Parts: sequence; structure tokens; C-alpha cells
Amino acid sequence: MGLTGMLHGRRGPAEIVLVRHGESAGNLADSAARDADAERLDLPARDADVELSSNGVEQGRTLGRWVGGLAPAARPDLVVSSPYRRAADTARAALGELDVDLLLDERLRERDLGLLDGLTGKGIRARHPEEAERRSYVGKFYYQPPSGESWADVVLRVRSLLADLREGYDGQRVWLFTHQAVIMSFRYALEGIEEAELLEIDRTTQIPNASVTRYRRRDSGLVLDTFADDGHLEPGPAERTAEDDRGGEASDG
Repeated sequence: MGLTGMLHGRRGPAEIVLVRHGESAGNLADSAARDADAERLDLPARDADVELSSNGVEQGRTLGRWVGGLAPAARPDLVVSSPYRRAADTARAALGELDVDLLLDERLRERDLGLLDGLTGKGIRARHPEEAERRSYVGKFYYQPPSGESWADVVLRVRSLLADLREGYDGQRVWLFTHQAVIMSFRYALEGIEEAELLEIDRTTQIPNASVTRYRRRDSGLVLDTFADDGHLEPGPAERTAEDDRGGEASDG
């Protein structure tokens, strides 16, 4: 267990629930670009302004009905979201009529892909072959695109947020609405898993849109209880999806 996990064993939230945003226009654009073997996504909006798709809106509503049906003792005490539109709109839909404030925190925002934002893997290899080579050498976790962030940079954001939650929200149920790479960074920070294991999980497990990853506090710290569960969408009418987002690299979204 890493230092963060040990600190959380002493005090901090009783529960942290990580929710990936609903399906977005970026998810659809990424899938379309890959199907067309294109170099760039057809998506003019900046990453922070990417909206939910119609199915993503329905996923948020379905999630909201599920949250509203939870027992009062299982509902969130604090809700914090990435300020990016697709995450914040998912959070608003999930809160529904619950009397819980929604806070926005930029530490939960999507990983910044910098120069590579909006490019598919094919586009990176064609337009920036030196970056494709550098990423292959450095590895996905530590590779930092020009003017962008590595996964390690995102982990630093996550550790900062966890420190604030530990100090100010002891015993509370905290729900965080965010993005795929951020959720994986929480796993790295909270579980103390090594780089190779993290990348293997990322390679073999998709994090569905509007899915829930839950940590519960035990004597040893925050322990993973549920990972990437979207079973609450099963009643429909929302379609269950797990697309990547915005190009650049798979599993960032």
C-alpha cells in the first residue's frame, strides 16, 4: 500500500465513489474516426466544452433514478465534479432532486493531451512520428505530450485532492464525477499498484460511461469495493457504452 492509502486508514471519507461521465460527442467522434481510419476526430469543440450525446444524457438520467432510489444512508454527502461539461452535466443529472451541493474542481478534469489532442493513433504516427517513438520508449504512464500531461501528472492532481478530502470530510460519502484516465489514476494512488499492473488493467478493462467505481474505508484504508460497474443502466432505456474519447491515446476520456 502506498503512502496515500496508509494516511487514509487513519481518517478521511468513509466512501469514495468515482463516476465516469456519460457518453459524449467526443466518444462518438473517436469511434467514428477509428472506423474511418482517419487521422483526426471531427470534433470542433474544445475538450472542456464537449457535450453529452443523446444517449449520454439518458445515461445520466438513468443514473439519477438509481441514485435517487438508494437508501438515505447510501446517498452522497458531498459531490465534486470535473468542470468539463460532459462530467458536470452527468453529475447534475445524477443528483436529481437530492439536496446535495455540486462542487467543481479542476483537479478532476480530463488529462490534457496537448499537441496530440484530437488525433488518433494513426494521426500521431503520421504527423508527429517523433512523439510516437518517444511514447513507445518512455511508456504510457510517464509519457508527456508536448504542452500536455502524463498519467503521472494526473496522479499528482489526484493525490492533492485526496489530501483535501482526508482533512475536511472525515466519515463522509464522497462522490466524484470525472474521466477514465483520472479514475485509473485514483487506482494507482489509493491501491499503491505498480505501473505495469496499472497499464495491464487499463489494457484489459474498459471503464463504461456512467459507471461506478467505489472505495470503502476499512482499518487498512480505502479498499476497492466495485470497479467500472454500470449495472444500474441495465433497466434502460440508455444504451450501455464504453468508448474512448478525443483521440490521442486509448483509455483517455
